[in-house]
Amino acid sequence: MTSFATASARAEMNELRRLKTLLPPELQSWVIVEATTEVNPPIIRSEEIGRDEVEIQIDLGKWENLSLDQRNLMFWHEVARIQDDTIPKEGWEMAALAIGLGGAVGELWVQDGLLLILAVGLCGVSGYRLWQKNNGEKTIQAAIDADEKAIALATRFGYTVPNAYKSLGSALKALIEQTPNRRNRKSYETRLQALRKSAAKAKSKMQGDKKGKSTEPQPEAPRQQAPRSARSQVRRKNLQ
Repeated sequence: MTSFATASARAEMNELRRLKTLLPPELQSWVIVEATTEVNPPIIRSEEIGRDEVEIQIDLGKWENLSLDQRNLMFWHEVARIQDDTIPKEGWEMAALAIGLGGAVGELWVQDGLLLILAVGLCGVSGYRLWQKNNGEKTIQAAIDADEKAIALATRFGYTVPNAYKSLGSALKALIEQTPNRRNRKSYETRLQALRKSAAKAKSKMQGDKKGKSTEPQPEAPRQQAPRSARSQVRRKNLQ
């Protein structure tokens, strides 16, 4: 039992090290890859843990159900989100909302109109900022954009474009089947639909490029002149 636990822990550490090598060089100094310790977390997510530090957290229990190529593309999706600066950040909004609500209640008690207006204004600004952060449409579009960048990252690491699309698409299908939460499942389904459209466009473009190359006129081969001695013999023959 102890040997099994040791082997499992070693395998998890090896996987985290392997994923670290998939980071682009410009991210390796400030992006950390760790196993999550939360209860029922998402399979992978990123979080800003410091001013200049981001942590990619992975649920290794769910992670091992994916194939190697599926893991790679899901990881690069998260890397793309970091590059696009669309990961959750520790903001002031929740603290400001709490202060504003507390202030509003206090000013109602003491009946100070000006301070009440300021407290309500603070609640409004912080609430609007929170709504912007959690806007579903904006979030799903950011995820779709990250999928596109994940394909580009995969090609940097040796994948062909068709294989990259295939691996990411199969990973999203697997997550749709494994996700009980309806909202999260809908997000994966929307991403998969967008990915299929993108793959069709990429395929059409590649076919067009191939067709264009095949119809390009080939340069004529230079005519080979007969040796001077052969030309002289032909000339003598004609004179005779």
